[in-house]
Amino acid sequence: MEKIVEQGLLYDFYGELLTEHQRNIYEDAVYNDMSLAEIAEQYGISRQGVHDLIKRCNKLLVGYEEKLQLVKKFTEAKKTITKIDTLAEEGKELPEEECRKHLDSIRKLTAELMENF
Repeated sequence: MEKIVEQGLLYDFYGELLTEHQRNIYEDAVYNDMSLAEIAEQYGISRQGVHDLIKRCNKLLVGYEEKLQLVKKFTEAKKTITKIDTLAEEGKELPEEECRKHLDSIRKLTAELMENF
């Protein structure tokens, strides 16, 4: 399941860099859960051709991520935002002094976020 999520994220970020033909076949395989035989029949190519194209697309998407690291940055930003939200929620119930510490932590996390973008 994790590989499907990773493929989906990579495609969401870099799919537009693939050709229309590559996108169509990749979407049919990953999102529409079509078999290689079904895709091959639909596009008039061999099953091996479909397999090779999907493999090439995966390699391209991973290569884009290695160079640009947009998915990594997105994932890290999401984790940081979750921490900020947790600190803000916890801070509601704290005395003023501890609340200030939470605010300092939130400021540090937001500074990290801004630095990464």
